[in-house]
Amino acid sequence: MTNPLFDSMKQSILDGDPDAAVELARQALAQLLDPLEAINQGYLPGMSQVGQQFGAGQFFLPDVILAAEAMKKATAILEPEMKARGAQRRATGKVVIGTVKGDVHEIGKSLVATLLSANGFEVYDLGVDVPFERFAAKAGEVGADIVGVSALLTTTMTGQKQVIAALDGAGLRPKVKVMVGGAPVTRTWAHEIGADGYSEDALGAVEVAKKLIEARQ
Repeated sequence: MTNPLFDSMKQSILDGDPDAAVELARQALAQLLDPLEAINQGYLPGMSQVGQQFGAGQFFLPDVILAAEAMKKATAILEPEMKARGAQRRATGKVVIGTVKGDVHEIGKSLVATLLSANGFEVYDLGVDVPFERFAAKAGEVGADIVGVSALLTTTMTGQKQVIAALDGAGLRPKVKVMVGGAPVTRTWAHEIGADGYSEDALGAVEVAKKLIEARQ
């Protein structure tokens, strides 16, 4: 029989209630529950349902942001105990993400980074106005599976192509997959520059990232 706490954890994510999510994580620790189990059976199913609801038009962007925040805070409570037990949450994959040089748009990129993290990815967020070579250097340094490159201006879109060239130059392609996104970016553009994945929204980006990881295994 599953612990009723898991249902409450799932609900705290669906409600986008960080306080409830944190309190439930503390209760789980007080009851000596396996923190990894709490994430995998409580919080993650909630996050997965948020994605489904968003896709069906029943949830909106603010709902997703609150859910991701609740997930992030609950995980932060559980992680020290996981480390103490020697248990580690197996990362879905490693992602280096940033907004390309010349572009200082933060929100879309940060939402993708938060959702990837909430879905079990190890995320290295380089921020905004990131030099092309920096993406390649960080990907090599951490052994990234995916590099995500955001561009919100038509004038900076070409930077996505230059990031791919930098990865090529560093000998990291095709081992490292590239995802691109941003308001002016299209599937056609992604194909044209040789990117491996594209999504027009943050939750779609998580699904694309998962598929790219699955295709490698």
